[in-house]
Amino acid sequence: MAIADLALKDAVASSEGRKDVGTENTPRRRTDDGLGPSWHFWKRRRHVVALLAFFGFFGVYALRVNLSVAIVAMTSPRKETLKNGTTIFITDFDWDSKTQGLVLSSFFYGYIVTQVLGGWLAGRLGGNTVYGVGVAATAVFTLLTPVLTNTSVYLLVAVRVIEGLFEGVTYPCMHAVWSRWAPPLERSHLAGFAGSGSYVGTVIALPLSGLLASNFGWPSIFYVFGIVVMIWFFIWCKVVKSGPEEDPNISPEELKYIQDSMGNIPHKDVKHPWGKFLTSPAVWAIVVAHFSENWGFYTLLTQLPIFMKDVLHFKLEKSGLMSAVPYLVMAIVLQFSGRLADCLLVRRILTTTQVRKMFTCVAYLSQTIFMLLAAFLLTPAGAVTCISIAVGLGGFALAGFL
Repeated sequence: MAIADLALKDAVASSEGRKDVGTENTPRRRTDDGLGPSWHFWKRRRHVVALLAFFGFFGVYALRVNLSVAIVAMTSPRKETLKNGTTIFITDFDWDSKTQGLVLSSFFYGYIVTQVLGGWLAGRLGGNTVYGVGVAATAVFTLLTPVLTNTSVYLLVAVRVIEGLFEGVTYPCMHAVWSRWAPPLERSHLAGFAGSGSYVGTVIALPLSGLLASNFGWPSIFYVFGIVVMIWFFIWCKVVKSGPEEDPNISPEELKYIQDSMGNIPHKDVKHPWGKFLTSPAVWAIVVAHFSENWGFYTLLTQLPIFMKDVLHFKLEKSGLMSAVPYLVMAIVLQFSGRLADCLLVRRILTTTQVRKMFTCVAYLSQTIFMLLAAFLLTPAGAVTCISIAVGLGGFALAGFL
């Protein structure tokens, strides 16, 4: 069953007031796969998939945020000593704030176009295939970025739009992967762990980009991350299959456990009820929740290094480091927010609907408070602390609506 069908089934069940997975009115699903302690991840192929998906999202976000730091180096004056001993200050690109905003936002013009298309392609070609191609293509265009940037700013804008088109398929494809690989009562923590790779990638990419730019020049940012992601792509293609039944290395116990938890539902020829999607209040609630989360998240993701430099007056290396702190907090929160959500379901403390609503609403209300405080506490310590808490609390929202 495609992830869209699972979501619609949950939405219909909730709207009709029925109890859903993990409640007292449904049989308790098997939660032990018989493969020993949960930390033996290498024995479970679904955990190997989650680990590689983690590094995939790591690469996706490293490729996405590197420009946020690179543009600071590209437009900041730097000292250069001429042969006669004269010291001058030069910039590689004399872009005004409007041009910088266009460059930073151009990625999302492409990103928004392929969201639904990515999910549709994943259903036809396999989520693992489309996900891998999307990430790899982004890496290839990242490697081309320095050459194209030195030619024209408009070529930079164009290449970022193209990168957005390819990265736009990644999250929809991963939903398709989990619809095949993740047992329902493990879905929150498997998806949460894999998704946390994006925040770990941000944590590492932001300060590392600053160090690379300071020591080797801004083009090195794009070369290093592009090569690393291409290495990941070859490993992903070799290891990950579209479903557990196609993996020759999965144990019979794990295959049976996953199939039993899924109900052995066939995945071919899925028909998507688009009309019901568009008229479902639950679907639109998730759309609004996701819009709200992304509004704040991507604004910070693209503008935080510039904010750290221009408003809080951090140097380039420290700007990248301090910009990474909020995403480190979120990566940590995600490690237990998903497990907490699944635990509440397995122990039948709350229904699926109650867990999703509570996690989303509590996180959003708390984020609102701390983002408002950050707008008034413009000291470096106060602003970084408030922004870090606000972004970190988003980990609970992702265990809700996502």
